[in-house]
Amino acid sequence: MEVFLPIAEVSVNTVTIFSLSTIVGILSGLFGVGGGFLMTPFLIFLGIPPTYAVANEANNILATSVSGSTTHWLKNTLDYKMGLMIVAGGVAGTIIGIITFTYFKGIGKIDIVISLAYMYVLAIIGTAMLIQGIGEIDRARKKIILKKKLHSHYWIHGLPLRMRFKKSKLYESAFTPIIIGLLVGFIAAIMGIGGAFILVPAMIYIIGMPTKLIPGTSLFVTIFVSAIVTVLHAFNYGSIDLILVSMLICGSIVGVQIGQKIGEFIDSSELKTLLAVLLLAVGIAIAYDSFFVVHDVKQTIDNGTKNLGDFSNFIKNLSKDFPVIYGIISIIFAIVLGIAAAFIRRFFSNLRKKYIIKS
Repeated sequence: MEVFLPIAEVSVNTVTIFSLSTIVGILSGLFGVGGGFLMTPFLIFLGIPPTYAVANEANNILATSVSGSTTHWLKNTLDYKMGLMIVAGGVAGTIIGIITFTYFKGIGKIDIVISLAYMYVLAIIGTAMLIQGIGEIDRARKKIILKKKLHSHYWIHGLPLRMRFKKSKLYESAFTPIIIGLLVGFIAAIMGIGGAFILVPAMIYIIGMPTKLIPGTSLFVTIFVSAIVTVLHAFNYGSIDLILVSMLICGSIVGVQIGQKIGEFIDSSELKTLLAVLLLAVGIAIAYDSFFVVHDVKQTIDNGTKNLGDFSNFIKNLSKDFPVIYGIISIIFAIVLGIAAAFIRRFFSNLRKKYIIKS
């Protein structure tokens, strides 16, 4: 079923978008990281301009982050103070990222910058994860157990403005989470990702947070970063397409729930290795698409001109005439769906527990 996107001005297959977002959601649930680093390249491969792919995936990540964060809020596994420190840095990083995005867009180089960013980031992280995953599998087969320090102290912990984080039971410089947030916000603005695949390792190995608080706090940070990215992209470029966002959010929320269930029965080391291979494959595909298939992608965009219906015209005019209001509507839409998904999941979870107890 083909649908014309009024903002991105391309035609997409509804089933394809929903299926891909569901699959990426499953992978996100399995690996415990956001799926933006996979879904944004997939959207680009489908002929959606990188500028629009980045903005709409950021809005999608907002919905899934709200859903996951609400679940962790209900479980009380979230450090608000640490999260707000990271958000402070994330806001500054996002603004710097948007300024950088605007500069490269102004000189007509933003598409290649996004492609190169994905290519290098996926290659570096994919290689590191592959080496670590293979090492863990090898040690597991040989039954070798390595004792690691839970938290190592680096120069960043000795910076001024030290404070106590009671929830995480830490006492360190506030600049530690702020600097990490700055990096995550910058990357999110350029690449349209939540930054969890950078934030989560940083929270473990640099900040030293307890493992049980990391997923919820990471999602809490991603909510604010994604919301800012969404509004700034809507205001500066009018690139948020609610029709595309609706398909992405519905597929992702369903996929994440499925992935989290599947992850309970699969070995984490093998999952890490599979994810690493997937990251490298996507990085290679982006490189090929950027340097060899550019003309085909542009032709697909140029041919996507159709007469818009009443609803599509309404969305296009609202985005053009009231960009800030349109961005806020996009955020509210994502938040409502995310919270609804979390409470629906809790309802069925409680229902299942009652059924098991009665049985």
